[in-house]
Amino acid sequence: MSQILDEVLAANATYASNFGEKSELPLPPARGFAILVCMDARIDPAKLAGLSEGDAHVIRNAGGRASDDAIRSLVISHKLLGTKEWFVIHHTDCGMEYFTNDVITGLLEKSLDTATIDADGWHDVGQGPGSSEGQFIDWLTIKNQSESVTADVSRIRNHPLVPRSIPIYGYIYDVKSGKLLPVPEAHAVGLAS
Repeated sequence: MSQILDEVLAANATYASNFGEKSELPLPPARGFAILVCMDARIDPAKLAGLSEGDAHVIRNAGGRASDDAIRSLVISHKLLGTKEWFVIHHTDCGMEYFTNDVITGLLEKSLDTATIDADGWHDVGQGPGSSEGQFIDWLTIKNQSESVTADVSRIRNHPLVPRSIPIYGYIYDVKSGKLLPVPEAHAVGLAS
């Protein structure tokens, strides 16, 4: 086994040994909201929003983007589990700002190994083979955080499976201060009616 696997399994054994009343948590989130947020390891959605197990749904992906799968999860969160408010949270210094669809597609065509970045940009250091399948994915990269938050709130708001009664809030999490910074344009787009 790997050291990481050993550490995760040991941590889980400790967690499970004190699980207690958490086994009785109901399926719907107790606080009735969902958060769509980036997968960045510097973000702890539970801490930034004051959550405990069972409080809210947290949907994570690269960039915290309103992908089809994220919208699928939000719709299930509301329709089957009763959430009534949603947050879209992007963040400062996001890795999704450091490349474009063309860059990642080009890197993947050369090899599937981890690339490196320096002052001159991304470089593939792998031996190949790569794959051209990356050209069929919209990687949902980010050029401007406020614009991407607003675009994602707008995409969710205008989706035919999303009720107008759900307010959708847009924020940028500052990785240097831990603060949630409101995006007024996103809030305006996400108003419930």
